[in-house]
Amino acid sequence: MPHHLPRLYPIIDAAHFAALRDPISAINAFAEELLLGGVTLIQYRNKSANMRQMLSQARELRRTTLDRAKLIMNDRTDLCLAAGFDGVHLGQDDLSPAAARQIFRAAGQERLQIGYSTHNLQQLQEADQLPVDYIAIGPVFATASKANPDPVIGLEGVRVARKATGKPLVAIGGITRRNCREVFAAGADSVAVISDLVESPRKSTEEFLLILG
Repeated sequence: MPHHLPRLYPIIDAAHFAALRDPISAINAFAEELLLGGVTLIQYRNKSANMRQMLSQARELRRTTLDRAKLIMNDRTDLCLAAGFDGVHLGQDDLSPAAARQIFRAAGQERLQIGYSTHNLQQLQEADQLPVDYIAIGPVFATASKANPDPVIGLEGVRVARKATGKPLVAIGGITRRNCREVFAAGADSVAVISDLVESPRKSTEEFLLILG
C-alpha cells in the first residue's frame, strides 16, 4: 500500500535545541506549534549519537504527536522501533533500505515507512529499485543545515529526478516559503524544510500550507 506524503515535510533537528536548558521540552513545544499549524508528518533528526538522549527525546516526541502526526526517525532503524515511530529515513551511508526492511519485518512491523536520501541522478536511479516508500533528492538550493553538503542540484535536478522515478519525491535543501512553489512546479510531491520553520513554527507552517495549496 503506498504511503501518502504530505506536501510539507518538516524536520526537527535536535541540534537547534541542544544548547537549551531543557531540550526535550523545547523540542516538544516546537512540535506542538507545527501540529497547531497543520503538519501531519514530522521527521526527528539527531546527529549527536547520544543514544540515551535520542531515545528519550524521541519517546517524548511520540507522546506529543500520538494520533496527530506520523513520525519518521532519521538514520536509526533501532530507535524507530524502540520509540514507536512510523518509519525511518536513511542516508547513503546508513543501513541499507533492504536491511531496514528485513529488521522491520522481523519485528512484525512491515507497514513502517522507509525513505531514502539521494543527491544525483545515479543515486536516484539506484534508489528507484530499492524497497523504499519515497525518495528524497537534494540539496535543491544551498543549505546551512549540513556540515558537508552535496553539490546543489537546482530546480533542473528536481525535474530530472521526477522523470526518473514514479516513487513519491521529497525535495530538500534550502527550501523556503519564497521558493517552495517553484520546487513543486519542478515535480516534487513534498518539500522538506528545517531552517524556514525555526523562527515561528506555527505561522511558517500555516504559510507553507497556504502556498502549497
